[in-house]
Amino acid sequence: MTLRKAAAIAVTAGTVLLATPVASPAQAVTAPTVSAKGAYLLDNATGTKLFGKYADHERPMASTTKIMTARVVLSQTGLDLDRKVTIRQAYRDYVTAKGASTADLRTGDRVTVRQLLYAMMLPSGCDAAYALADTFGTGDTRSARVKSFIGKMNKKAADLGLTNTHFDSFDGISTTGANYTTPRDLAKLARSAMKYSTFRSVVKTTKTVRYATTSTGGTRTYTWYNTNQLLGSYSGANGIKTGTSTPAGPCLVFSATRGDKTVIGVVLNATSRYSDAAKMLDYGFGTSTAPTMQLRRLPADAQRD
Repeated sequence: MTLRKAAAIAVTAGTVLLATPVASPAQAVTAPTVSAKGAYLLDNATGTKLFGKYADHERPMASTTKIMTARVVLSQTGLDLDRKVTIRQAYRDYVTAKGASTADLRTGDRVTVRQLLYAMMLPSGCDAAYALADTFGTGDTRSARVKSFIGKMNKKAADLGLTNTHFDSFDGISTTGANYTTPRDLAKLARSAMKYSTFRSVVKTTKTVRYATTSTGGTRTYTWYNTNQLLGSYSGANGIKTGTSTPAGPCLVFSATRGDKTVIGVVLNATSRYSDAAKMLDYGFGTSTAPTMQLRRLPADAQRD
């Protein structure tokens, strides 16, 4: 007798008892309908797929690119998170020229690598991403160092088995149109990044106040808000990164933990990214809290992404 038959049928004193299989949380509710053109959800503990929609279709990823920027920085041998980096005018000029999201880093200020990670991941500062690429790339010129850093991003993608991912920028502002990923690849990247305690601490933070030394020896205060409104809105949400651009549409990489279970998800080009995320998380947890979720509001002067 097969195991299935043994589990389904028990014969005792001539009576047939039918056993009812117990559904897992993800099976206990109907798979969600999402607005995103591409989506993926996985169990963080095992990497098992829980939900997918065009999971392997390549799409632009906007500022979710910065997950890989952070991942490359955090994997540097002998990384000193308290290393001071001087902010260059070129970083400010770049965000002005691109009309990019910014942490408003001031020229001449000396900030730590840890602060740059917050500046990049919370307000989605492209100036901070530029500073990290310039600092951790190699070469005699800024352009050479940035090119080197992007090379490291692509090597890391290959090392992680992200076969449908390619980077041509450190922040998602594509220069060639060759900055793309898939929902499955991006979820795998996020799972890898979440193994770093520093990354987890950064991406779960809704607001941070940091102090930097100015070029004249004074102290400057930076206040950054996380553009990810799922934080503080969906119970258990603890990351990860927003992204928005004209070619990519609204994107979100997200994570939540309830009890001893953590799930990580991705939505790309979603008209209702937070609603999509909440529905997907509910599906992963076997709950139904998405319909009553109230989004955390951002201050008027906070960055949007």
